[in-house]
Amino acid sequence: MGDDYVKLKEIKPELTAYIKESRLSLLQTPAPGTKEVHDIRVYMKKSRAVMKIISGQLEDDFYKRQYETYREIGQRTSSWRDNSVHRKILKNLKKKYPGIFSNLTDRKDIDRLLQKASNKQTSSQEVLNEIKIIDDNLNKAGFRLRFQNMNDMEPKILVTELEKSFNLVVDSYLSCRNNTKPEKVHTFRKRAKDLLYQLCFFRPLNPPAVRSLEKKLDDLTRNLGKYNDMSQLILCLNYKYKKKSSDPALDELMVLIREEQDKYLSKVWPVARKIFRPGQKLVNILGFRILIL
Repeated sequence: MGDDYVKLKEIKPELTAYIKESRLSLLQTPAPGTKEVHDIRVYMKKSRAVMKIISGQLEDDFYKRQYETYREIGQRTSSWRDNSVHRKILKNLKKKYPGIFSNLTDRKDIDRLLQKASNKQTSSQEVLNEIKIIDDNLNKAGFRLRFQNMNDMEPKILVTELEKSFNLVVDSYLSCRNNTKPEKVHTFRKRAKDLLYQLCFFRPLNPPAVRSLEKKLDDLTRNLGKYNDMSQLILCLNYKYKKKSSDPALDELMVLIREEQDKYLSKVWPVARKIFRPGQKLVNILGFRILIL
């Protein structure tokens, strides 16, 4: 990029938009559906990722209150998402392997997950109370943000923080690749998501390179997410192989789920190695060095 003068994408308008869009998704129907819950959770993940990269340039109290609000909303919507995702995975597996499910008729936990919640259940008083709490928290976060000055963000510090995020992903990738456990895959995905959501503010520096990396990270994290969803389903079913009390039909279902997970990871590793290989530098990928507003 040489000594070009480049202005980063402004941060405060984006954070404000995340809150606004979250409230719209939350309140546009009596009870948020699968898409609305997904959108809210993405906005909150984006908000947390942004807060991480600007944390060093904010007052601690403001940072902690905003970050905890975004985190709490993610936690409150977690169960809403998990049930629908478990159901979708099981429905797809049942469609592909109907014979296995015909031998799982006595599994009440699987039957329960396959049953779609009724409108009465999704608009229960408990859910309505949660919606009110989430909306109140979003409203307060928006109010605090409105009066927070973000006009003096130092670009070079932001680039340094972006490099730190990249290095965290590299470390997480190597840890995960050398010891592939579900919790390590989950951490790798979270770190990669942070980097993905932070990159959009740096597009003006080198649009083609930044967008190319964003596309690769988006595909990579989607596959990691599908792997993680299946790991969460296994946990939900409390499955652990035990030879003495083995259920052949359930064991076979779990083997098939593991095979699906293998397919997702097989799409991840080649891409991840090119981006996060040992010794890789972010500047080598994005091609910018000097940043001046």
